[in-house]
Amino acid sequence: MRHLWFLLLVSLPLGAMGQSMASSQKPTDFLTKEFHRQRREQLRQLLPARSVAVFFSAPVRNRANDVDFHYHQNPDFYYLTGYKEPNSVLLVFSENQTINGQSTNEVVFAQPRNPQAESWNGKRLGTDGVKQQLGFAVSLPNTDFAAFKLDTANLQQVLFFELPHDVRNEARDRSDLYDLLAQFKQKIGLREGKSLDHQEIFSAIRQYDAQAGAQVQQEVKRQMEANPALANNAILKAYVAAKDAPARAAVVASIPKEKLDMSSLEGVLNQLREEKTAEELVLLRKAVAMSAIGQLEVMKAMQPGMSEMEVQGIHEYVYKKYGAEYEGYPSIVGAGNNGCILHYTENDRPKLNNDLVLMDLGAEYHGYTADVTRTIPANGKFSPEQKQIYELVYAAQEAGFQQCKVGNAFQAPNEAAQKVMAEGLIKLGIIKKPEEARRYTMHGVSHYLGLDVHDRGAYGPFKHNTVITVEPGIYIPEGSPVDKKWWGIGVRIEDDILITNTGWENLSKGAPRTVKDIEATMAQPSALDDFKLPVLK
Repeated sequence: MRHLWFLLLVSLPLGAMGQSMASSQKPTDFLTKEFHRQRREQLRQLLPARSVAVFFSAPVRNRANDVDFHYHQNPDFYYLTGYKEPNSVLLVFSENQTINGQSTNEVVFAQPRNPQAESWNGKRLGTDGVKQQLGFAVSLPNTDFAAFKLDTANLQQVLFFELPHDVRNEARDRSDLYDLLAQFKQKIGLREGKSLDHQEIFSAIRQYDAQAGAQVQQEVKRQMEANPALANNAILKAYVAAKDAPARAAVVASIPKEKLDMSSLEGVLNQLREEKTAEELVLLRKAVAMSAIGQLEVMKAMQPGMSEMEVQGIHEYVYKKYGAEYEGYPSIVGAGNNGCILHYTENDRPKLNNDLVLMDLGAEYHGYTADVTRTIPANGKFSPEQKQIYELVYAAQEAGFQQCKVGNAFQAPNEAAQKVMAEGLIKLGIIKKPEEARRYTMHGVSHYLGLDVHDRGAYGPFKHNTVITVEPGIYIPEGSPVDKKWWGIGVRIEDDILITNTGWENLSKGAPRTVKDIEATMAQPSALDDFKLPVLK
């Protein structure tokens, strides 16, 4: 529906708008305000003395003309506040400040209540709602941010992420994100066009030098060659020139703390969000369970005459049936050669025929996303070639699972899985040497999972209550230099794994995974077997 702004001139019964919306009509299993408060306190403990961390809500993104995409909050902002509205700012101070006459170490500048706007776009919390429902002692309207004095003279550091450059300026709103960003730049003296790119490089060096210094050196060198603003930085030049680990460590130790710090929050939030709390795991388990059930139901319903889009729709219906607000990422349903495209999202092939169908999808439930992949034969039976590739990927995944132990290197599952796949491809005659396997196994097998599908984490040794994926894949697209019987076979199997001090748990085990179980499940009847729609003319 178009925004018919002329209708705003018509008298509308707005007085009681929003207040009658009973909270009982909303889901009751969101994260609590205590959870978010504890996350802010943990953040504060990691901040340097006399500093402030500044977070902005996500931009509103335009889809086309006067239609916007469904709003999705910045995950870091949501993690620290629980606030889901745009055009807002969070300040977390390392020590108490006097704000609006109160002593506090945090403040949210939120959208003010506006009955007229709410009649179009839904109820806002307003500053009172932020205090009552989210537990902030001080919340101010975003219209007050322009006049708010951020005392940078008495702050040793102002920490923030790279500011977005592609935010729309809504002329009717003088406190939208565009204006809030401009006001913040003015407060900290950040000139338009000033580059802080070197800080991102400094952050990466601090975070990864001890683990992979030689690779970091090469990446820094590439960045310096590509960006003239970095080429003459004395610290980066010294780091690239360092001959060994002690020399690199000396350079790392010399990196100064800058007042405007656009790099340190990355490592801090990576540390905080990597280990999941009990409350987070409740939501992650739900997201993964409904995603696994989606895979199960699709196995029962799939027929060769279906389209990729129809398969996508069944998955996403299951998510909605369980109350998932979104998909965690664009759904991937690739039949045949489409399954060899890693991020295939067109999903527009009209018939699956008898090909393998790779289905990589995940529900997002209350902010937390699953990531589950299954590859199944559209006709319910694996061909000999399909089965051989599938069972090789399965064996690789099993090897990866065994490396999911607290203290193991993050790359351990990948190394184990890649070894199995390379040896198997040699046995099948698809390659001759192990190093040739990367042509068909293009990606690593793990990433963190949480508020983002590729979630934050330090990529160091595994810690207690970490959730990762294990997702080996083999992809042999048409035209590959192998026997044509392998062409168009793409297989990925992906599960969501919780690593704890007592071992690992497959959260997505509800989705059948073996050849035997998949074929048995596909032989079962589906509730959708008798669901027929009229033929469109």
